[in-house]
Amino acid sequence: MTGSDASYPKSFIGRVQSSEDIVSVTILERLAATLDMPVPTDRVLPALWHWLLFQEWMGTTELARDGHPKRGGFLPDDHNFSRRMWGGGRVVFHKNLSIGESVSRMSTILGIEEKVGSSGRFMIVTVRHEIMGSEGLAISEEQDIIYRNTEQLRTTPREQPAHPSPDSFARQVTPSAVLLFRYSALTGNAHRIHYDREYACGEEGYPGLVVQGPLQATWLADLVLRQRIGSIVRFSYRAQRVAVAHKALRLEGWRESTRVRLQTRDAAGAICMSAEAILA
Repeated sequence: MTGSDASYPKSFIGRVQSSEDIVSVTILERLAATLDMPVPTDRVLPALWHWLLFQEWMGTTELARDGHPKRGGFLPDDHNFSRRMWGGGRVVFHKNLSIGESVSRMSTILGIEEKVGSSGRFMIVTVRHEIMGSEGLAISEEQDIIYRNTEQLRTTPREQPAHPSPDSFARQVTPSAVLLFRYSALTGNAHRIHYDREYACGEEGYPGLVVQGPLQATWLADLVLRQRIGSIVRFSYRAQRVAVAHKALRLEGWRESTRVRLQTRDAAGAICMSAEAILA
């Protein structure tokens, strides 16, 4: 059966996958070094650093041409859409995870929906992850995985940036090719658009190496934590536009009561990712 059968992708709804891992100090040290951040001294996993866990390492022969694991296993394969990307998500932090803690994750495909936008047809696969630690449910998360075609990548509209309040906070980063490569390695992400420029530009139509969405979200969560205004209990994010390597990326945030609005902007001022953090 192929993706040309409209009922095929929907048959994946309810599919479940489980995995286990350990919160290792080694991976925390490596990500801290990659992002030029200090290693957490309280032995607690910072917000969104759980993306280092539960990596899916497949044999080389089990990878598709783009570097992703071949579809049709846990995630559906639909031949109507040739490309796949992480479009956004929502995370709830129930309890802290600590270095040395054993963790487990239950992943469930919640929904599959085909939509039509300004750039054409696309499909959203929503996956729920529930991460359990020694004290029960620690993190619950929903991720939206976008299936679309190469042609659509070239016609993504530019969203106008929001205007932060006068007391906003910001910092600037410039993601290098080396940084993207190291982050992909630490998160077990073999997608070639993040380290193979010839492939990213020539075959997928991007203007350069693509900055990972999770990396941008991690920077934004860290921007909040740097302000020392409270711990993050909820975090949502949505990719808006491609950010590319070697181009300055401005991280911006401003507080609205217990809510912090966030965004990354490229050198042209366009929003690449929008996000929101809810503080305890």
